[in-house]
Amino acid sequence: MEEINVKQLVLAVHTIAEEKNLPEETVLSVIEQAIAAAWRRDNGEREQEVRSELNINDGTAKVFVAREVVEEVGSPAVEISLDDAKKIKEDAKVGDSIEDSFDVTSFGRVAAQTAKQVVLQRLREAEREVVLVEYEDKIGTVVNGTIQRVEPRVVRVDLGKASGIIPQSEQIQGEFYNVGSRIKVYIKDIERDNHGPQLILSRGSEKFVEYLFSQEVPEIETGAVEIKSIAREAGRRTKIAVASTVPGVDPIGTFVGGHGTRVQTVMNEIGDQEKIDIIAYSDNIDQFIKNALSPAEVAKVEIDEKAKRATVFVNEDQQSIAIGRAGQNVRLASRLTGYELDIEQAVAPKSATPAKHKNIEDSLLDAVEESAE
Repeated sequence: MEEINVKQLVLAVHTIAEEKNLPEETVLSVIEQAIAAAWRRDNGEREQEVRSELNINDGTAKVFVAREVVEEVGSPAVEISLDDAKKIKEDAKVGDSIEDSFDVTSFGRVAAQTAKQVVLQRLREAEREVVLVEYEDKIGTVVNGTIQRVEPRVVRVDLGKASGIIPQSEQIQGEFYNVGSRIKVYIKDIERDNHGPQLILSRGSEKFVEYLFSQEVPEIETGAVEIKSIAREAGRRTKIAVASTVPGVDPIGTFVGGHGTRVQTVMNEIGDQEKIDIIAYSDNIDQFIKNALSPAEVAKVEIDEKAKRATVFVNEDQQSIAIGRAGQNVRLASRLTGYELDIEQAVAPKSATPAKHKNIEDSLLDAVEESAE
C-alpha cells in the first residue's frame, strides 16, 4: 500500500495554484476528483457515485459514496436497504440518496497511479481553459509564435502562455514550416471539443491579409481608405477591393505605398509566390466586375441582378487572361464581387474592321495630298 499524505496534498494545493496560475478552488476540486477516482479503483465499482472532500484545516480526507434507498437491494454498490439506511439517517425513506462516509489514509499502487493521472489531466484541462479565456479577447488579431511541431495535418505553434494549431485548411499552400521558427499567426477561433479547448490559428485566411494591410496602411485607421472585400487562395493569389472616403485620395496608391513598399511588406510575410491584385471598388456593379477581372480588359457586362449572375464579354485575346490559370482569376473575381461570373467571347461586327482601315487610309491619302499642294 502507498500511504497518501493528505497534509502534503493540501500543501500542494497552494503550490500548484501559484505555479499554474489557477484559483485554489480549482486545484482543490481536481485533487478531490482524483482521490474519489482512486478510492473507487481500490474499494468500489465503476458505476458508484463517489465524491471526496479535503479538509484544509486539519489535513484529512473523506470519501462519500451515494446509494439509493430501495425496498429490495439488487446492486449493493449503488443501492441500500431501508433498514440499513435508517442506521445512517433515521428519517431515511425509499427513493432517498444516502451517503456513506469513509476516512482515506492509504491507496494501493494502481489507485495511487490513477490519482496521479487524474490530477495531471484535469490540471492540464483547467490550465488550458484559464489561458484560453485570456485569448478570447485576442480572436481576430495577429500574434507572434514559435513553431513547436509539424505534423501531417496540423502545425503546432507556441504563443508563450498558450499553444494553438494551424489546421491544413488554414495554412498557406506551399509554405514550409520549420520547428523553432518565429511566425505570425491570425487567431481565428477557440474550438471546444472532447479533448478540451483548442486555439485555431490561421495564415491562409482573408482576415490575415486584411490585418497585415491594417498594420501597413495607417490611413485605414483614420478612415481615409477602407477594404471593401477580399478574396484569397492562400499561396497563389489574393484580390483586394479598396475604396477612398476622402476626395482626392487614391486608394490603390495608398495600399501599394511609395515604390510598392506597403504591398511588398505584406508579400514578404505571406510569401512572394502569392500575387496580390489591388483593385478599385465601385458602387456601380458593372464597373466593379470590370475592375475585379483585372488584368483582363472587359468589353461588356450583362447583369442578372435577381440571380446574382453576370455574363462578361471579352475579346478573344483577353479570354484566357479573364479566366486565369485553372479558372483562378474569374473564381476570385466572383467571390470578390458576390456575383457568379460567366466569361463569353465578344463578337465584333463584321463591317467594323474594314471601315476602320478605310478611314485610316483615307486620312493618310488626304495628308499626303495636303503636303503635296
